[in-house]
Amino acid sequence: MFKEEKRNSSDSIETVIGPSVKVEGDFSGQGDIVVEGIVLGSLKTKGHLQVGNEAKITADVEAGSANISGEISGNIIVTSDLDLATTAKIKGDITTGSLTVAKGAKLNGKVSMSSEPILAEKPKEKVEDK
Repeated sequence: MFKEEKRNSSDSIETVIGPSVKVEGDFSGQGDIVVEGIVLGSLKTKGHLQVGNEAKITADVEAGSANISGEISGNIIVTSDLDLATTAKIKGDITTGSLTVAKGAKLNGKVSMSSEPILAEKPKEKVEDK
């Protein structure tokens, strides 16, 4: 039912945050990112995000696509495919084009899905005074 995708080869991975690494602040990249450690702040990539079983992210996350096996506390925006593995624990709202949730994954938040392109920041509507 839930397919584990071996999407990333070592050639396509731009950044690896290893299990002993803690990143604090705003982290952004254009390519594929693998997180096995701790991230606090914000995490953005236009590429693929892979979050390992032991990873802990306390941040708002934006990615082109993502496979989550670890913990994320924060809102998640994924442009295309988001896969939550059995060990995934999410505390926050998700906005994505496509969502796959494996049996056992934990999700505490709202989910919004759209076939329309997802923008990282939605334009604010003008409110006219009457």
